[in-house]
Amino acid sequence: MRMPLIIWSVLTATIAALSLGPSFAHVLESLPRLTQWSPELWREATVFNAQFWLFAAVGAPLDLSAIALPAILAFMLRRDRPAFYFAVAAALLSAALAAWFLLVAPANSELATWVPGPIPKNFDAIRLRWETGHMAVAAIKLVGFIMVALTLVSISRKD
Repeated sequence: MRMPLIIWSVLTATIAALSLGPSFAHVLESLPRLTQWSPELWREATVFNAQFWLFAAVGAPLDLSAIALPAILAFMLRRDRPAFYFAVAAALLSAALAAWFLLVAPANSELATWVPGPIPKNFDAIRLRWETGHMAVAAIKLVGFIMVALTLVSISRKD
């Protein structure tokens, strides 16, 4: 196998895994956040105390890279079937970003309007949308990551 392809493959898998990591963390913490945390605690941790600012600052570049790198890998593998098809299927990582914009971003926009004081009347709906939106994004990223892994194990070993 050519060294640039090996390097690009490992880089692609690493970035896809790093993109999946924070999304999976959201899934792991969602059950207590939905069932045990008081609305006040949820709002304080999520909205007012910047618990998730690194998810945006680090996660956004990772997510964009997790879309671009498999696309470049697919181009590099365009003559290597079935690896090429798995790399194209890894485009599901872009579907995760689309799901984030459709499900989570509207909740984030609403959260940005919240101020200290009484819990907003639409709290339950916004919290549920925010939490389940992150779960959906994580599920899509997991499938995309599996496609990246299948790409790597499908690459032809002959030069």
